[in-house]
Amino acid sequence: MAPPKSDFEKEMMHLESEIRRLEAEFNMFFAGRLPRPPAETRARVAALVKKHDQSFIRNTADRFRFESLQNRFSKFIELVERQLTNRELGRATLGVKRAEPPRPDPKDVEKKDGPLVVKFGANADPDADRVRELYDKLAEAKQQVGEKPIARERFEALVKDQVAKLGAAGSKVAFRIDTKDGKVSLTVKPEG
Repeated sequence: MAPPKSDFEKEMMHLESEIRRLEAEFNMFFAGRLPRPPAETRARVAALVKKHDQSFIRNTADRFRFESLQNRFSKFIELVERQLTNRELGRATLGVKRAEPPRPDPKDVEKKDGPLVVKFGANADPDADRVRELYDKLAEAKQQVGEKPIARERFEALVKDQVAKLGAAGSKVAFRIDTKDGKVSLTVKPEG
């Protein structure tokens, strides 16, 4: 590689290396190798971009190079912000494999021609995916008979409450969805 010809080219090379460093540090953060996001590096790169954005760049090729770096920086920051938001909301982040939720034991979900029964182990915090699945089944059953389903948040709180209360003795908690005489009922009882 040829040595830089001008001060501007040196500054662009410096800006490009700082952007690469920022990308590497955020990748390490999302991989769990850094305890917190690299705020100092981000602020330093943002200041460099702002400095050059406010200056007049006469040469079209130099302006194009700077705008390319500026665009790369802004797109990367958008991606980082989206990943940080997803992380805060508990959604999967890009490039990070999410642990597969445990599949329910076939003995814990019973559906014959009659009611649907879903059993939860005796712990204070039931698996969110299974709670959501139970809610979807209840909402589907209510919709089939023309009833309005209850609010999801209220249902999730009820399930957690019942599992904590009834599962305290170390037994499984069974939720049973049954349709009788055109009405849907949900019953809860401890098992074993």
